[in-house]
Amino acid sequence: MQPLIKLKNIRKSYPLDGFDLEILKGINLEIQSGEFVAIMGPSGSGKSTLMNILGCLDTPSSGEYALAGQNVENLDADQLAEIRNQKIGFVFQGFNLLSRTSAIENVELPMIYSGIDDKTRRQKAENALISVGLQERMHHMPNQLSGGQQQRVAIARAIVNEAPIIFADEPTGNLDTKMSVEIMKLFSELNQKLQRTIILVTHEEDIALYAKRIIRLVDGEIHSDQLNKKD
Repeated sequence: MQPLIKLKNIRKSYPLDGFDLEILKGINLEIQSGEFVAIMGPSGSGKSTLMNILGCLDTPSSGEYALAGQNVENLDADQLAEIRNQKIGFVFQGFNLLSRTSAIENVELPMIYSGIDDKTRRQKAENALISVGLQERMHHMPNQLSGGQQQRVAIARAIVNEAPIIFADEPTGNLDTKMSVEIMKLFSELNQKLQRTIILVTHEEDIALYAKRIIRLVDGEIHSDQLNKKD
């Protein structure tokens, strides 16, 4: 079976004080459709850089990246934006909600760029918010919602276009323990019930254990890649 994601010798360097600082040092990785993967590593290990490349937010310095069979490493910014809009949903630590826009309007945003008509857009946004348990909070503003509720809005926004892949970058970093558990259970449901591929970046061991596979980076290289024995 063709992997959903395939990286071959991916390297990423940034110029620094007249020389190139290599962040990723030849990453080889395959992820199948429907997996729930956690990427872990200490600060500076390259996990955020890897996430940005996987999510088509950045391009590698060298190597090959095939997403759903399409090589994307040499695409331009517009082509990468189209792939993100069609195939990828993002959830970030800081929620990234528009503060003066209601929950349902925040969820509608990705569909505006897709040219979906107003009626369809509103119905799909309502369905997404219902699926994350916010049917009573659709018209609340972000400052009227708890941190956990704001993250649920962000998750609804990530899934509303029915993107097959969800990237979650430290999604519980601003939440307390109880809210973190609720959000991770929601990701597990999205993975198991809707068969969404979840790729999670975290530095917290207890959060990574919700994933079925844990990849650990050290100094820009994959140090270990193992199935979660607790799963």
